[in-house]
Amino acid sequence: MGNFKGHALPGSFFLLFGLWWSVKYPLKYACRKNKNACYLGSRAGFQRLEFVEGIIKAVFALIGMVAEQFVPDGPHLKLYNYEKKHWDHLMNWQHATMYLFYGISGLVDIVAHGTNALPVAMDRMMLSLAVFIEGFLFCYHLHGRAMLDVHVHQLLLFAIFGAAACIFLEVFFRGSIVLEMLRTSLCILQGSWFWQVGNFSAFVSSSSPKLVILTLCRCFTGFIYMPFKHRLQKTYRSSFKEIEKNIPFKR
Repeated sequence: MGNFKGHALPGSFFLLFGLWWSVKYPLKYACRKNKNACYLGSRAGFQRLEFVEGIIKAVFALIGMVAEQFVPDGPHLKLYNYEKKHWDHLMNWQHATMYLFYGISGLVDIVAHGTNALPVAMDRMMLSLAVFIEGFLFCYHLHGRAMLDVHVHQLLLFAIFGAAACIFLEVFFRGSIVLEMLRTSLCILQGSWFWQVGNFSAFVSSSSPKLVILTLCRCFTGFIYMPFKHRLQKTYRSSFKEIEKNIPFKR
């Protein structure tokens, strides 16, 4: 779906995960520093959260694939139209492929954190691959489009490939709060820009001033989020300091 709904759906998924991570990772960091103040600070507690995240990710991906395939003007699982002798709804198939790899990432999360069949690092490895596949598909998603439409999608690629690189580094530096918060920021940035791409796609003008304005909007989208993230981290630190005061010291 190349319309507003087709961009708003993945944008909503990325925003939900990004906002959840913006709560989860500062909380996890604070719990590691103050283990007595938080039950979820245990390894088992956060492993359960990772398991639940995998289920939600797989469900979101399934919803996305079904939506791309079975919308009224969708391909309905038909890749080639034998009557008209051409490939059918390739854009929908591209979107469905993106959702498929995120679904596989969710399944890997479930197996890695629910069993001992896979190394735990495989969850980040598969997520990095899914994000890279998304960016790779987007690189060849713009053929024949207006310049404005191409530009807003190209701006989205910076967040996508940045997130892919960040998640890949997490395979080797797992638990790094810097990488986790960078991934969170890029995920929120990606989700919010998906929504904006859905709006901008209605404009087909390729005038240079509009391209400049969109680039500025893209910059401020990421910049505006930073104070909120900093404020959130400060809130968690101050909250746990208050909790520590009320907990008896244990040797």
